[in-house]
Amino acid sequence: MEASPALSRIGLAGLAVMGQNLALNVAEKGFPISVYNRTTSKVDETIQRAQDEGQLPLFGHYTPREFVLSIKRPRSVVILVKAGSPVDQTIAALSDHMEPGDCIIDGGNEWYENTERRIQEVSSKGLLYLGMGVSGGEEGARNGPSLMPGGSHQAYSNIQDILEKVAAQVEDGPCVTYIGEGGSGNFVKMVHNGIEYGDMQLISEAYDVLKHVGGLSNDELAEIFAEWNRGELESFLIEITSDIFRVKDDLSDGFLVDKILDKTGMKGTGKWTVQQAAELSVAAPTIAASLDCRYLSGLKEERENAAEVLKEAGLKEEVGSLAKGIDKKRLIDDVRQALYASKICSYAQGMNLLRAKSVEKGWNLNFGELARIWKGGCIIRAVFLDRIKKAYQRNPNLASLVVDPEFAREMVQRQAAWRRVVGLAISAGISTPGMCASLAYFDTYRRARLPANLVQAQRDLFGAHTYERIDRPGSFHTEWKKSAQKINAGVGALN
Repeated sequence: MEASPALSRIGLAGLAVMGQNLALNVAEKGFPISVYNRTTSKVDETIQRAQDEGQLPLFGHYTPREFVLSIKRPRSVVILVKAGSPVDQTIAALSDHMEPGDCIIDGGNEWYENTERRIQEVSSKGLLYLGMGVSGGEEGARNGPSLMPGGSHQAYSNIQDILEKVAAQVEDGPCVTYIGEGGSGNFVKMVHNGIEYGDMQLISEAYDVLKHVGGLSNDELAEIFAEWNRGELESFLIEITSDIFRVKDDLSDGFLVDKILDKTGMKGTGKWTVQQAAELSVAAPTIAASLDCRYLSGLKEERENAAEVLKEAGLKEEVGSLAKGIDKKRLIDDVRQALYASKICSYAQGMNLLRAKSVEKGWNLNFGELARIWKGGCIIRAVFLDRIKKAYQRNPNLASLVVDPEFAREMVQRQAAWRRVVGLAISAGISTPGMCASLAYFDTYRRARLPANLVQAQRDLFGAHTYERIDRPGSFHTEWKKSAQKINAGVGALN
């Protein structure tokens, strides 16, 4: 539809595929929507799609003023443009025509501090602001994403009815909730993406072990992942992995997955997650390992060269000899258990990072509710998120998922299989950094005493950093070298 006889309920600016799909989703749910894009052909394209997809109540506009004035007050305008300065430029163009009480909702993957800056900037004009994480990719945007809005609660209330209809629907409600103040919505989406990095890395390691140690074909892998998707690992990423293994290459013989260059791209949210973990002194080794693997995957030529140099230096591949005597059925089941246990650790790290930030910023995040809204629409949607939700309902102050009684029992049941897989991979020379990081995290976290006493002694020796004792209160410093010299002198005298 080109011209609106009445005012639209909401507006959306930025009509790349995500923007178009979200606008069509809103219109399909019965809410008249105005759309705008600087490149006018995108507006025409979206109008045409609205016609083709069911005469949807979507109205195109070609200037910022005409667009803003077509929306009913208090106006709510979603912007879906590239993060950074394009967001500031879009806000500047639109806010000139907006009035106090109107609201801007940024639906991009934005750095949370940029959202907090913009909240302050637009408030000088009396405007409200939300930074809203949107997960689910293009398909989610069209058919029901997971939405993570943070910022002005009033702004959320103004469009709550729309968001609840547009979001993915699961048995315990729509996959949207008010996250909290400030940039909390963007921060939660960032950590969601960090967990997604970890999930994808762990799945790729399971594939690597099954393919190279188990000698499984793509057809067998497709069946295994399909079977896993009917059990505790049921999730979007396991489902699509099964689909990927089935696709034949239409440009040559064989399967497409085997023709894809082993270099992984990234857009930055995984890096931000690891940086924030470091800033907040939260251990997130599985997510960090997944990021490191993306960096190493980019060094394709260096890796090919290293393979040649080390082969010439006498390095032998151990995979072949190990694969000969392998019990495939047991390996498949062990890998399933290792993947599940590793995932629990990865999600535990993500949740602990969210808690640390929530405490620092006073956001009062509801972790059970976050797990609930991730159950549908988003990339990490998985059946076991319902169990995470219930864990936090049982104990909102849960220190870690690892010590929830249910998850603790599952970790203990799976640890033998987990250790077998990691040990086998190490023997075969196959890197499983995500699974290893998860296992090391579990083994470190579960031990009442660590060798950190030695590290602290070293720090006190070379830097007089002091240490605490286990048998009495207070800080202590020892002249370690003098004490050692005395002992050495005594030993020398005895000799």
